[in-house]
Amino acid sequence: MINNHEPTITVNGVELSQAQAMTVRVALFSYAMELADGLLGDDEHGASLAKGYTTAIRQITALMRVEI
Repeated sequence: MINNHEPTITVNGVELSQAQAMTVRVALFSYAMELADGLLGDDEHGASLAKGYTTAIRQITALMRVEI
C-alpha cells in the first residue's frame, strides 16, 4: 500500500518530493534492520556504533510519526 502521507523532509533548504521522502524513510528502515542483524559486528565498538545509530534512527522516525 502506498503511503500518501510521507513526512516533510527538507535538505539544505530544499523540500523533498513525496517520492524522495519515501526513499529516505525506506532507507532508514532498511539500515535499522541491517543494524539489528549485526551489520557493524558484535564487538564492543560495532555494538556501540549500532546502538547510537539505532537511537538516532528512532528519534528521526518518531519525528516522521512512523515506528521501527
